[in-house]
Amino acid sequence: MRVLLATRNAGKVDELRQILASAAPEVELVGLDAVEDYPETPETELTFAGNALLKARDGVKHTGLATIADDSGLAVDALNGMPGVLSARWAGSAKDDAANNALLLDQLADVPDGSRGAKFVCAAAIVWPDGRELVVHGEMPGRIIRAPKGDNGFGYDPLFVPEGREETSAELSAEEKNAISHRGKAFRELVSGI
Repeated sequence: MRVLLATRNAGKVDELRQILASAAPEVELVGLDAVEDYPETPETELTFAGNALLKARDGVKHTGLATIADDSGLAVDALNGMPGVLSARWAGSAKDDAANNALLLDQLADVPDGSRGAKFVCAAAIVWPDGRELVVHGEMPGRIIRAPKGDNGFGYDPLFVPEGREETSAELSAEEKNAISHRGKAFRELVSGI
């Protein structure tokens, strides 16, 4: 069975391939680079699940393949769950990780260390050509530190320390991060439903 993962992020495709290898070895996973280009709908929904479904429905519509998509971001307690679905564009539309991190640190400057709780959230969806849909969620709780640490990962990883850890997500290896991450949890649950 051939399944599309609606992303051009090769790391995300590799991560899901690893999960599928043991859980669903009959599935051949391809990314957007392996199919004919189609116009991608902007992420305009107000929830992670809404955006994941939007992308998965687009993939099925344009390719005829069962399509998996996800949307994820950072929810900070002291910011009432923001940046949320706006995580990638928190400091503007350029999707600039350094600017997003700088803005987040500025917004949390007066928040005491004990009140800097946050979580990474992921909604993963699969839509089949027959119209069936499944959405699952994964979370990775933790806290935001005061200065970036680490060179791995992307986005807010250098500022986020997962619960029970001392290192930031950007200091973890890809394998360590995938084992506890919001995306890893959501993808593993989604694969169990295929």
